[in-house]
Amino acid sequence: MTTTYNHRRTTDSYPTRGPAETMMPRRDPVVWSAPDTPGPLGRAGLLDFERTGFTTVDTLLGPDEVALYRAELDRLVRDPAIRSDERAVVEPTSHDIRSVFEVHRISEVFASLVRDERVVGAARQILGSDVYVHQSRINVKPGFGASGFYWHSDFETWHAEDGLPRMRAVSVSIALTDNHATNGSLMIIPGSHRTFLSCAGETPRDNYKKSLRMQEAGTPSNEAITALSEPNGIRLITGRSGSATWFDCNCMHGSGDNITPYPRSNVFLVFNSVENTAAEPFAAPARRPAFVGARDFTPVR
Repeated sequence: MTTTYNHRRTTDSYPTRGPAETMMPRRDPVVWSAPDTPGPLGRAGLLDFERTGFTTVDTLLGPDEVALYRAELDRLVRDPAIRSDERAVVEPTSHDIRSVFEVHRISEVFASLVRDERVVGAARQILGSDVYVHQSRINVKPGFGASGFYWHSDFETWHAEDGLPRMRAVSVSIALTDNHATNGSLMIIPGSHRTFLSCAGETPRDNYKKSLRMQEAGTPSNEAITALSEPNGIRLITGRSGSATWFDCNCMHGSGDNITPYPRSNVFLVFNSVENTAAEPFAAPARRPAFVGARDFTPVR
């Protein structure tokens, strides 16, 4: 595998973390390929993604596949070596594992999921190029108190702190347990992908150590969330295990706490175009670690 480092200086098309919060129109395409480009999502899926910023797949994985990936998730969460690894993030109060990053490098089982054409093929279809993994993680929301994640745009963080120049990245959240309306499922503001919210405030040094547990830098105001949600409301994403949601890097999204008895565990993969590789951070004093924002731009094969 070849590791490439990008030290180029890139024009900042989306300035953020300044003295005031502002909104500006998106300057990049949403879907980077033609609507009739063949791929796992089909024409209808691409058009849905273009319009709302996300699209859902009711059955990406079959029951046997869900069982395989869920068993691997459970194995990783129980492994003491994983818990002591810097790539594991724990809940601030219960100290249960909240996330494990870079799972496609830790686990060959999850690496095979990244290479699955149903997954990487859809990323290529949306982004119109070869892709690499910018970030991967498992998100674990056990019942009775797992905390949520406040509203944010991933691109705002990846641009400010990882140096992604353009909005040419896509995420997929694959359910390994049922995602109910009550157990802290993903919420997305439809249409928010077309507006970049430039957040106020500077990025603290080593901000990732705190933001992976509870994000503060790069979060929008209540007024901004209200304005973004007024045209189309808020969509709660639910689905059975094996379902998946593809969403644009600039979608405003978040999730609530899980105070139910029912766990919610998903695998989360971020693909970035090889034509949009990370430069230096645009609004942070230093790069985040590679397990959070990759510096290996090798295309997925």
